[in-house]
Order: sequence, then C-alpha cells, then structure tokens
Amino acid sequence: MPARLRALVTVLCAAVLGALLPATAAHAAGRTVQGGRLDWGIKSSFQSYVTGPVAKGSYSLTGGAATVGGSTFRFHSATGTYDGGTGAFRASFSGGVRFLGHRTATGAHQLDLTISRPTVSVSGSTGTLYVDVVSKAKDTGAVTTSRQVPFATLSLGGIDVRGGGDAVVLGNLPATLTAQGARSFAGYYTAGTALDPVSLSADVRPAAPPGQPSSTPTKASKSPGPQETSDTRIQDGAVDWGVRRTFREYVTGDIARGRWTLSSGARDGGALFRFPGGAGTYEDGALTAELEGLVRFTGAHGLDLALGAVRVTVKDGRGTLYADVKSPELTGEKVPLVTFTAGDLKPAGGLVEVSEAPAKLTARGAEAFGGMYRAGTGMDPVSLAVALTGDAKLPALPDLGSAPTASASPQQRAAEPEAPARPVASAASDGDGFPVLPVSLAAGALLLVAAALGAVTVRRRRGRTAATPSEEG
Repeated sequence: MPARLRALVTVLCAAVLGALLPATAAHAAGRTVQGGRLDWGIKSSFQSYVTGPVAKGSYSLTGGAATVGGSTFRFHSATGTYDGGTGAFRASFSGGVRFLGHRTATGAHQLDLTISRPTVSVSGSTGTLYVDVVSKAKDTGAVTTSRQVPFATLSLGGIDVRGGGDAVVLGNLPATLTAQGARSFAGYYTAGTALDPVSLSADVRPAAPPGQPSSTPTKASKSPGPQETSDTRIQDGAVDWGVRRTFREYVTGDIARGRWTLSSGARDGGALFRFPGGAGTYEDGALTAELEGLVRFTGAHGLDLALGAVRVTVKDGRGTLYADVKSPELTGEKVPLVTFTAGDLKPAGGLVEVSEAPAKLTARGAEAFGGMYRAGTGMDPVSLAVALTGDAKLPALPDLGSAPTASASPQQRAAEPEAPARPVASAASDGDGFPVLPVSLAAGALLLVAAALGAVTVRRRRGRTAATPSEEG
C-alpha cells in the first residue's frame, strides 16, 4: 500500500477509535447504585398459609421494610454497582420480614422464618436473588442463620439491561426457588418452586469525569448552634410514624382502592412517613416539638383523612402525638391521636431520640378514624429525633430512590411469547447513554473504509502489472 494511503487509513482509524474509546471506557467502569426499592411478596400462598386457620400466625416487618398493597413487601435503600456497557448489575436492599406460626403451648412457634436484605445480581441474561435467612427446621426445630443465600434464579426473558441512564428498572421478573433456597426455607418448598415475581428500581449515580474519583454528595453541615444544656431550643428534628400498617394496606387494597399523598414537606419512607421541622424546646427530659408536613389518605367508600401539623410532647416519660385532622367524621386542630412510652429522655451526641416506641390510639384518635379502630388499639410505633446542636445529624430516612418509570421500548434479545406478568426492564438510557448499535456500525464503517482503500490499492497494483510489458517495449 502506498505511503499516502497508509497514512489516510491510519488517520481514519485514529479518528473513529478516538471517538469511541472514551465513551466505551466510561461504561466499562462500574457506577454507583444509591437509593431504590425492591418489591417482592416472597410467596403469596406462603403468606396465606402463615396467617390462615392452620398455622394461625402472623408476619412482622423489620429494618424499615414496608408493604405495598395486600401481599407485597417493599425493601429499601439500594446500594451497589452497575456497568451500563456490559449490563452487570448488583444491588442490595435493606429490611426484612419475619413469619411466625404454629404456636405451641409454651408460647414458642414451630414456624419461625426471617428473610431479609435481598440482593439482586444480573450478569448477561441471568439473574440471581440472594437473601439473609434465619429459619427453624419444621421437623427438628434447629435454628439456622445463613447469609446471602442464592435463594432464587431470576428470568430476564431476553431483556438487555445495558444502557447509560440514571436508573435501572426491572419489573415482574419470574423467580424460581433454588436448591439452597429450598434448604434455607426450612423445607416448606422444593427446588424449582415458583416464587412471587421480583420488581425493582435503583438509582444510578452519574459517572465521574475522567481523572476524577466518584464521590457521594453530602449535605453541607449546619453552622454550629448552642451546645447541649438542660434548657435548649431545638435546632432541627423529625417524627417518623407509619400511622398503622394494616390501615395503609386497606387504603391501597381491593376495598378502598385508594392512595396517600404527601405535601408541605412530609416524606415517604416506605413503612413510615417523616414529618420534619422540629421547632420547640427540650428541658430536663420534657420535650415539645412542632413538625411540618401533611399526609392525606383517599379512597372509595368516603375515605378522606388528612393528618398534618404534627406535634409531639413528652413529659415524665410519657409521650403524645397530636395532629390537625380533617375527615368526614372529625375536623379539629391538635387532636391527640396516640400515646407512647418515651422513657427518660437524655441528650447524646447533640440528639434526643425515641426509637420505635409502641403507640396506642386515643379516644379522640378513634374518632378521627371514623370508628375503624377502638381506643387502645396498637398503632405503628413512633420514632422521634431532635437536634439540640446545629451539627447534630438526624437518623437517615429509608431511601426509596426516584419514582420508577416504565420503559418505553425495553430492549429484547429475542421475541418472547405473550405471557402474564411478563418481565420488563429499562436501563433508563438518556442523552448521556452510549448505545451499543452505533459502536457496531462505526466499527463496520471503519472496516468498510479500510476494505475500500485496500481495493483501490489492489486495482492500482494490477494496473501497473498490466502496463509493464508495453512500457518495456
């Protein structure tokens, strides 16, 4: 090949590869997953068995897990990594569920199973769901604790999770119990049993610019306020309260078919609502805090209950939570809704905290709920934290991530037959994404250019060979 043509090919190759390699390299490095939710019912028929007339049991939520509708559990605060170039994805979620059933005369339970910290790992066309499990064998009663058991295989149904956006969304992934999962499930089901499908949404942080380390943004610290004293004004605060789990399930279930909305600064933590603000005072164990935010429950059959302007008082170890109430049955300000045991409140590290204190409904609270619950009914526990110094940090709220959005055109490796609960996915590719197809096209174009230049070279050589005899004659 003449020197001029070789130089031209070299320049073209450098130009094309120079444009491709930076983008490819950006996707080759894993990006941080921070925030998100995973919805999974484990196995609906197992739930029915536990709470039914045979096992006569119940389940409880741990670690901030919540319920969605009537039979799905929501796990929160995703952490992990995602590589948009290869589609490799791994994210762990917080929270757990404990099932109890078959209570004996001694008060113990023959059925005692806790499933927590689900982790989803996707590589290529395969996926695995890992969980922590504490289980009691139904025959021997032996208790086994296992960490990150490969509990179920996940079918991606030909979905391609490669992309370059700011979220990974996977919906209705069929889950099948593995042999290890069956053993950790205390032998209630055999390997190959279909479990409830898995859906998740996880936020992905933008890749760091070349040469700069990836970092997690942090909120600026508040300027230091007054130091702890026996009489201190509150610098900041929050009250976390889920009202009542079964009430939330009723609102979003088949009867009320409703929802809740948050406004005025209230935040959704999955199993609880956070009311921020915290104006008030603390003095020798006595606390008064006024919070912001409003939650409104609406649904069929006249359901319309709004709770706002939450106020908490603690005196002599006894706490009361008040709220402005608006409902068809009761409208009033500073209505005492629940009471709770706060204990001896003492500052520690600039904070005064009450963690998950059991709460009971008051008579006025029963009116607010239209007689749905009697006075004295157990409600969701109350947690509160108030900062007495400007640099004290409030407990983190469970991170549900961004609201998941359905994929407009999920990538499929092959056509799939129509089926119920078909898996869907989205790599949420946006303007910063680096699609795979253009890389292939560009590489193909490069080969075509090289081939064309090679063909020109061959033709020139042939022309010279054919002309040589006449030139010599």
